[in-house]
Amino acid sequence: MSTGSFIWYELMTHDPSVAARFYGAVVGWKIPDQPAPMPNGQDYRMIMRGDGGSAGGVLRLSQDMLQHGAQPCWLGYLHVADVDASLQTMVADGAKVLMPRMDLPVGKIAMVADPMGTPFYVMAPIPPPGKPEAKSDVFDVKESQRIRWNELGSPDLARAKAFYAKHFHFQFNDVMPMGPMGDYCFIDHDGVRLGAIMQKPTESPGPTGTWLFYFGVSSVAEAQRAITANGGKVLQGPHEVPGGDWIVVATDPAGAVFGVVGRKGE
Repeated sequence: MSTGSFIWYELMTHDPSVAARFYGAVVGWKIPDQPAPMPNGQDYRMIMRGDGGSAGGVLRLSQDMLQHGAQPCWLGYLHVADVDASLQTMVADGAKVLMPRMDLPVGKIAMVADPMGTPFYVMAPIPPPGKPEAKSDVFDVKESQRIRWNELGSPDLARAKAFYAKHFHFQFNDVMPMGPMGDYCFIDHDGVRLGAIMQKPTESPGPTGTWLFYFGVSSVAEAQRAITANGGKVLQGPHEVPGGDWIVVATDPAGAVFGVVGRKGE
């Protein structure tokens, strides 16, 4: 994987069991009833796809995290070759370290906020034993139960584009004008169109931007019904997007925002 690839996704939430029921119904994922053993004692659970692969992880928010202002949300991990070097250059460019580097069996990680305050992780992964060429497959532009699209709404579009281009090699080759909402700037990276950056809508709460991740589903209509039936709330959609797919943006029962994308379905 090259610098700037999305290699992992993480749900931070109050109750992993509630999340397991919700995302199982909406996306088809399986989340274990019990956490995996972690060196730091955190409650961490893997999100498993129907094909046996991983879609990311679930971290239970501790009281300490909540007291420091953490809220339920989805965060993405961007690949870097050297966490310390990346932190140094990003901080010099206006970013802020939210969680210092941690050394885990799977690699080194740190949480960062970009210059506009949008949080994300950086990670220098360690391949599994005996699999030095292993690559993450949590992101895929076409497959169900993968993250298919990464969308950033930033308070400062121009600075966000410059920051992610400089530090993660994002390219912005095409733009889709959206009228009063401004430009939707597609992100190309390593030969793949992985998402887009746009100006944060003025009606969105809070001063910082957020990454919004769209999960692949086979039927957006079915996913929408599952969202409302299992304690979630639809915020936008369903809308058709270029290429013939449909999207819905919603919150899960804890308030974490996410999207689903796929065929319209019945």
